[in-house]
Amino acid sequence: MTTAPEFARPIRFDSIGEAERAVDLEATPEERAALARRFGLIALDRLVAGARLHRQGQAVLAEGRLAAEVQQACVATGEPVPAAIDESFRLRFVPEAEMSAEGDEIELSEEDCDTIPFDGALIDIGEAVAETLALALDPFPRSPDAAATLKAAGVLLEGEEETGPFAVLKALRDKLGG
Repeated sequence: MTTAPEFARPIRFDSIGEAERAVDLEATPEERAALARRFGLIALDRLVAGARLHRQGQAVLAEGRLAAEVQQACVATGEPVPAAIDESFRLRFVPEAEMSAEGDEIELSEEDCDTIPFDGALIDIGEAVAETLALALDPFPRSPDAAATLKAAGVLLEGEEETGPFAVLKALRDKLGG
């Protein structure tokens, strides 16, 4: 049994023409809470997006921008780390039958867009926006106290060198190529 996406905004393929169609989305408090749980956020205080949709044969191109206000847990302290996300997106919805015919590997250049399969009848721009948000999240959010907490735990920060008696032995080993 599959569950419906938290931020579902299905659009019928046959309602999208060759001309651009503007779509504005805003997540309700309930949808934001569900997305926060799904993405492991402390809070998702805002999620809005605007997209322009138009058909390209049997595919649909969606271009737009999303804005979100999130609170993630610091990886070192667990404290809330607020972040504002402003992310543009360019997505291409392709019928599942066409995608399976293309094969498994596709080389994408920078100007190419992400490709999302759809059943040929409905695209879900809301779920696509939610997935774009997930990809835009900081994978290692850090609070202002993170460096001190990590240092107290003995974790070396980028650019720091190990000190102490074993550091001398390590340097000697590295020098001798061992």
